[in-house]
Amino acid sequence: METIEKLTILHSNDMHGDFLPTVKDGKETGGLPRLAGYINAVRQSRENVIYAIAGDMFRGSIIDSEYQGLSTIDLVNNLRPDVATIGNHEVDYGIAHLLFLEKCARFPIVNADLFVTMNNGRLFTPYINLEVGGMRILVIGILTQEVLASTKQEKVIGSFIDLKSAAREVGIICDNYRTIHTDMTVLLTHIGLEKDRELAAMLDPDYGVDMIIGGHSHTFMEEPEIVNGIPIVQAGTGTSIIGRIDLQYDTENKKIVDFKWKCVPINEDTADKDPVMEELLDSYRTETDRKYKRVVTRWARKLTHPSREQETEMGNLYADVLAWEASYDIMLMGSGSIRKKEMGPVIEYQDMLENTPFDDCVWLLEVTGAQWRKMIQHILRDEAWVGETEFYQFSKGVRIKYNRTTHEIEELKFRGEDVTDDMRLKIGLQNYHYKNFDAFLGVPLEEVKKNMRPRVVITSLNNIVEEYFATNDGLDAHVEGRIEVHD
Repeated sequence: METIEKLTILHSNDMHGDFLPTVKDGKETGGLPRLAGYINAVRQSRENVIYAIAGDMFRGSIIDSEYQGLSTIDLVNNLRPDVATIGNHEVDYGIAHLLFLEKCARFPIVNADLFVTMNNGRLFTPYINLEVGGMRILVIGILTQEVLASTKQEKVIGSFIDLKSAAREVGIICDNYRTIHTDMTVLLTHIGLEKDRELAAMLDPDYGVDMIIGGHSHTFMEEPEIVNGIPIVQAGTGTSIIGRIDLQYDTENKKIVDFKWKCVPINEDTADKDPVMEELLDSYRTETDRKYKRVVTRWARKLTHPSREQETEMGNLYADVLAWEASYDIMLMGSGSIRKKEMGPVIEYQDMLENTPFDDCVWLLEVTGAQWRKMIQHILRDEAWVGETEFYQFSKGVRIKYNRTTHEIEELKFRGEDVTDDMRLKIGLQNYHYKNFDAFLGVPLEEVKKNMRPRVVITSLNNIVEEYFATNDGLDAHVEGRIEVHD
């Protein structure tokens, strides 16, 4: 009797509204129509196929933000995922709206660690048992701790605050809901590769977790990482790539006997377009183009933002724009607030909004030189270089020289002068970062409030950006050594 079953698991993460194709080296790459085409082709050619999404479907495009995620759910419904988990950006439109969007989804959304604080009731179904080809696969959803940062004002919502608690919850679910008929257990996570490693190391082998399919850190992997005997995989970001697991499972001995994983590029060579998805996407694009396809300005050239963890051209431009005639000395622009890796020279209204989709207010605070030094030390700690912390772009006048080996700030200047402990500096900070001041900047906000009562000085970041872009043509920016990091 044949006891070996074959299973293919396709997985995406961090699509961030990357619905439209791009042209790279003369070849059309990515976009939902080709992604759907690839998934459809695999489903037709393979007998047992699962498609899973590891969070952050939302944010990053006008098509998503214009409809507050409703368009995204409609489009993703047509990908027909078998299961998805939520990422930190799924809560950007509010928990109540997310629960409404869940009702619009024609696919199951699992999450084990968001709960109502009043009665500890879970907001979502924590797991699902998928039955494919006679196999039963238990899928558990785990979300990043960063969700707490996005729901600071939603006092009734809580989440596990550490990985140890999350690992324990996995054990509880496995003990209670894994049956003698369960063949595989999959964690569908949105906590980043570094946290996936830590979580895998904490899991008791008797829980029976067979693999972790992750997201959040936008990691492009060449091969799975194996921690505590558990393969960890992730498929970068966007729709130009999809992860693919081809495995063989021994149903008699209850074990995976062959596990192969790769990332497949989505382009003209690997996938045909799905006409149904293309027609649906075009209907949304026509509506948004009518409203948002107008030129705001022209930059001197294309500017880049290749990595969040370094000084960038676009980072300097945006920080300087927000410090223009401001009531503060230094603007701290969250690197993650800038969503495009490159933009320009022609800037349409749509480009502008997609590049800075988190239209925060900006707070004015005053810090001492000693507090400023402590903040910089915290921002540049070791976790910064693996995408596990918030990083910042600084406006003109800031000079930081940091040694990663010794963990020392070798130079800290403002407008050419050494920053002394008793110096006073006024800083601008986006609302998201203000609300998470202690965690992101390493100094108690209550301590900073003693210097001066913080106040909102900009109600819309994008109002400032649009006005400056509209009245200043030919803008340019360069990396000029505001942040210098060396080993």
